[in-house]
Amino acid sequence: MAPPPNSTKSPRRPKSEYVIQTVTNALRVLEAFRESESEELGVTELSRLLSLHKNNVFRLLATLEERGYVEQMENSERYRLGVACQDLGHSFARRRDLARHGRQVLEALSVATGESAHLGALLDLEVTHLDGEQPDQLVLSRLRVGQRMPLHCTALGKVLLAAAGPDAWDRFEREFAPKGELPSHTATTIIDRDKFLDHLQSVAGEGFALDLEECAAGLSCAAAPVLDASGRTIAALSISAPSYRVPEEILRQELLRQVIQAADQLSARLGYHG
Repeated sequence: MAPPPNSTKSPRRPKSEYVIQTVTNALRVLEAFRESESEELGVTELSRLLSLHKNNVFRLLATLEERGYVEQMENSERYRLGVACQDLGHSFARRRDLARHGRQVLEALSVATGESAHLGALLDLEVTHLDGEQPDQLVLSRLRVGQRMPLHCTALGKVLLAAAGPDAWDRFEREFAPKGELPSHTATTIIDRDKFLDHLQSVAGEGFALDLEECAAGLSCAAAPVLDASGRTIAALSISAPSYRVPEEILRQELLRQVIQAADQLSARLGYHG
C-alpha cells in the first residue's frame, strides 16, 4: 500500500527572519535615550553603547531628527528625544483611554436612553465604528462595530468631518462630490454639495449633528464630539433609534441632550476641561 501524500505544510518562518536591521538600530537609538540617566547623548556615547560605527549612528540620528523623534542641542551638539516621541506616547495613551472609558460611557448611555450607542472615529474620510452597545429592546438599530460608513449622511460622520476643518472638507469635496453631487443613500440624504457644506458649517458651530433617515430609511441618529486633553476632536458618540419610536422632536429634545452630556463626560475622562 502506497504511503499517503505528504500534506504537511512547510513550517512558518520565524518573524526574526523578516527583521530590517536598520529599523532595529533606529529603535535601539531611541531606547538608549530611555535607558540613559542623562537627557542628552552624543554620537560617540551612542556608538559605544550600541556597538555601532559613528557614521551609522550619525545617519540614524539625522533620519530620526528629520522626523522629529530626536533634536540636536545647539550649544552642545548632543541629542535628546524630540516632540514626536511625546506625540506618539500621547497617541498610545489616548487610544487606550478612549477604548476603556468609551466602553463605560457607551454602556451608561445605552441604558439611560434605551437605544443603541456607538463610538466612532475618522479614518480615510469615512467613519469607523470603534465600539457599540445595545440595551434590551425588541426593536433596535443593529450594531455597526468595525464597519465603515459615509461621512455626509451619518451623524457621527458629520461631527467628525466638521471638526476636521476646511482642508478635510476640500479633500472630501474633491473625492466625493467632484461634479457637485454627493452619493444618495435615502430620499433625505443631502446630496447637493453646497447645501452640505453649509450644513457642515452649522454642525461645526452647534457642536452636534443629526441624521434624520439620511443613511438608512427608518433610522435616526444624534451625535456629539469627543475631545482629548488638548481640545482636539478624536472621536464622536452617537445614539441610534428607529424613527417611529424616536421622532425628530424627541431626538432633539431628549436624546440629543443625553448624547452631548455623555460625550462631554468622556471628554472630561480623557483630560479635556474646556
